[in-house]
Amino acid sequence: MAIRLHCQSILVFFLTMAGGLSVAQEKTTIPARTAKPMELTGRAAHDVAPPKNEKPGIVRTYYIAADEVDWDYTPRGRNMAGLPHIEGAEDETGGAQLHRIYHKAVYHEYTDVTFKTQRIRAQQWEHLGILGPLIRAEVGDTVRVVFKNNTHLTTTMHPHGLQYQKDAEGAFYKDDTSGTVKADDTVSPGALYTYLWTVPESSGPASMDVSSVLWMYHSHFVESTDINTGLIGPIIVTRRGQARPDGSPKDVDREFIADFSLFDETDSWFFERNAGTQARAFRSKALNPALREQHTLYTINGFIEGNLPMMTMRKGEHVRWYLLSNDNEDDVHMAHWHGNTVVWNGMRMDSLFLGPMAMTSADMVPESEGIWLFHCHVSDHLAAGMVGLYQVLP
Repeated sequence: MAIRLHCQSILVFFLTMAGGLSVAQEKTTIPARTAKPMELTGRAAHDVAPPKNEKPGIVRTYYIAADEVDWDYTPRGRNMAGLPHIEGAEDETGGAQLHRIYHKAVYHEYTDVTFKTQRIRAQQWEHLGILGPLIRAEVGDTVRVVFKNNTHLTTTMHPHGLQYQKDAEGAFYKDDTSGTVKADDTVSPGALYTYLWTVPESSGPASMDVSSVLWMYHSHFVESTDINTGLIGPIIVTRRGQARPDGSPKDVDREFIADFSLFDETDSWFFERNAGTQARAFRSKALNPALREQHTLYTINGFIEGNLPMMTMRKGEHVRWYLLSNDNEDDVHMAHWHGNTVVWNGMRMDSLFLGPMAMTSADMVPESEGIWLFHCHVSDHLAAGMVGLYQVLP
């Protein structure tokens, strides 16, 4: 029987009213708060006793900031997967850009509450690309995120799957809360806020799941615009008693996370900065699908055309793939592996369907060595560059 977590909350902050949003966010009529909460201690989650014969959960603390960056969707160049394609006007005129670079906001992890030193991403997670830092937990744990907004936007952190109270939801809407309970809804530029999320059995794997499940977190001020700007990241929860000290599942040799995501740059807070006169023309018209398509990137983890860092494994290893997708209406994908198969929900597959904001996992024991294609099997998405490579070594 699951034991509900009863904790106490200590919130200390100054609340200052402001007249509006930063320039980049003037397109919304939702008022921005300028609350600048100080670093919070959160609820005393460690005071809860675990179920009988189970080890107590721990508090896992992450220092995460939203930072502005110039993101290169093609850091190594174009068509790195070497796929043949039909030549078009862009090829014939030599107008193809070597790089697709846009100003964005992304989540980064830092070493401590000073937010002076960014934590270096481990080599096995370089393929995460634009995704924020991986948050891990085992059932029974508590996740404490000390969040700083280093952008000039209003941002938040909202988790899927984990349990939270109203002061840690990270979403702005009319929910009849106010005061300290509302402070999590909008983290203003330069502000610091601590989110406390718990991990009960309902956040972990169910009877038909494997030993770990994928969730996500993202900014939820103006949700679609925040995500298209780049503010999204992964959460992995492992079944109670089946996690290593770092939270990873004991029965898995390697893990990979792949976000099949459209980034609609016309729905980014930085669109006008990125597109200039094109953006102004777009704003003056009710609809410009050609311009939208020009500025929509069909990515895996924020990379297109084979720029995704090579995901490498060995033959016979137990490999877990976590797949997710973004929230645009065209984020309907069919993830497909060449060369090897996966097991999903007890079924043998080599392609998995993803709808908008989907989260799922599949297990692979690779048998075929070599470098293999990994891509979306929706033809328009493949043609637009939603493709990467993975490698199976002996």
